[in-house]
Amino acid sequence: MEKEFYLENVEETRNWAKDFALKLHAPVTVALHGDLGMGKSEIARTIIQTLRGADTVVPSPTFTIVQSYDGISHFDLYRIEDKSELTEIGLPYAIANDITLIEWPEIAADILPENTVHVFITEQRNGRKIVLK
Repeated sequence: MEKEFYLENVEETRNWAKDFALKLHAPVTVALHGDLGMGKSEIARTIIQTLRGADTVVPSPTFTIVQSYDGISHFDLYRIEDKSELTEIGLPYAIANDITLIEWPEIAADILPENTVHVFITEQRNGRKIVLK
């Protein structure tokens, strides 16, 4: 099943992510696909703040690789170079137990569950097109 959304600005993106967050129940994996600057981190941040409180501080896991929020794991796999590192950072455990948000999920394709929700984000006009698969 595939669904498409067109979001004109950051506020619409946040509203979409809030609605999407309320449909997530652990264990579930969400793979966020998109080039730099497409809004992957903003969507992840909004999901986390929707489910764990608006005052939850959500730094990008670009350098820490993973951030955890009481049952939500947020991974940024951009700097992972070898698949063996995925076990070291706890990705299989998170996939089995948490709401798992993964930016740059391509290196983990072999271990993503069959029911992973793939969110493809691309630029369209002045906004973003989101395709859910």
